[in-house]
Amino acid sequence: METITDQDMVKVKALQKMKRSALALLGVAVLLFIVAIYFKIPMLQAFSEAAMVGGIADWFAVVALFRHPMGIPIWHTAIIPTKKNEIGENLGNFVSEEFLNREKLEIKLDEFNFANKASEWLSEGQNAAKVANVVAVNIIPGILKAIKDEDIKRFIQVQFKEKLEGVNFGNWVAVALEPLQKGDLKNQMLTNLLEVMSSELTNNKDLIRQKVKSSTPFLSFGLADKSITEGVFNGLQDFLNEAKNPESAVRLKIDEYIFDFLEKVKNSEEMRIKINDMILGFVGKKEVQDYINGIWDEIKLSITMDLEKGDQSAIKNSIAGLVQTFGNGLKEDPIMFEKINSFIKNDLLSILLNNKKVIGDLISSTVKSWDGKEVSEKLELEIGKDLQYIRINGTLVGGFIGLVIYGVEQLYHYFIV
Repeated sequence: METITDQDMVKVKALQKMKRSALALLGVAVLLFIVAIYFKIPMLQAFSEAAMVGGIADWFAVVALFRHPMGIPIWHTAIIPTKKNEIGENLGNFVSEEFLNREKLEIKLDEFNFANKASEWLSEGQNAAKVANVVAVNIIPGILKAIKDEDIKRFIQVQFKEKLEGVNFGNWVAVALEPLQKGDLKNQMLTNLLEVMSSELTNNKDLIRQKVKSSTPFLSFGLADKSITEGVFNGLQDFLNEAKNPESAVRLKIDEYIFDFLEKVKNSEEMRIKINDMILGFVGKKEVQDYINGIWDEIKLSITMDLEKGDQSAIKNSIAGLVQTFGNGLKEDPIMFEKINSFIKNDLLSILLNNKKVIGDLISSTVKSWDGKEVSEKLELEIGKDLQYIRINGTLVGGFIGLVIYGVEQLYHYFIV
């Protein structure tokens, strides 16, 4: 398993304490049974017998969820490790069908009003400075590094149209856009989407319980459904919280999908033709080529020198001013508000809905890749403490049911026999 943290140690101690409590109660029932037999106390015997049966039966049911009781491979035990793949498929299907639902996502995105929040955020001076800093520190230098001077100069000096058409300038566009993957706006959009999914998860907790119940065998008698649901629910919440972390494996996988999208742009024949036609219109003459060579060198040098000034950078301050102006202007432009929200809703929904199966498969494959034993141990650590109450309740309820049965039997003998 993973390295045990201090928080995990607290959970381990709490779980062990509850196990000892449940076992101690069962021990009390055994002791009462011995006393009842020795002193011939029928009522106490009835109570203790039923308490032992209830406690042992519920112990079996709880243990069967996570492992084979006493290491014996009894049918329909070790449910979680053996049913891991089925649970993963159900969760993947559930997320793709219930979370990535057009009607629900449209309602949530409409309620969120991205354009309004973006305008409020961008109009703040310190936030505009953050955006400018990201552009000045990450995006612009990234673009300058991605574009090689030798390639550009070689390209602008090419005289023949055949050579120009052989260069896929769509690749340059994709490379120029690639640093945008690191922007705050993209991360904020993904985080907002994950918040929507987290909210939908909470609203569909009963549906999760039904999905879990359909994957558990009849031996549990429905006693553990609620506790398992809490474990699965917390696991999904942990999954979404992990995805909110830009450095997590899940977030990196999402970035990989964005990268694949850029690859499609880079390899688009239609896009290549448009870019090539545009360039051919400007670089057909030698004079233009020489002029562009000189301008590129000057521009690159000026940009580099300006960005080295840090907070005094004219480019950075200009970007901050433009961002803040855009934010303020956006507040007073309802038409732009509508266009931005419509773009976010329609295009983002289109991407998500077109890839809902891929997202569901990603969740399913992620769960399947987990080690069954580790998943079982992790879930037991999360929900095992609560499940011990089933053992305790089983012992007590069994005992009281034993008393009820004993009382009914005595009444029967008294009034009828």
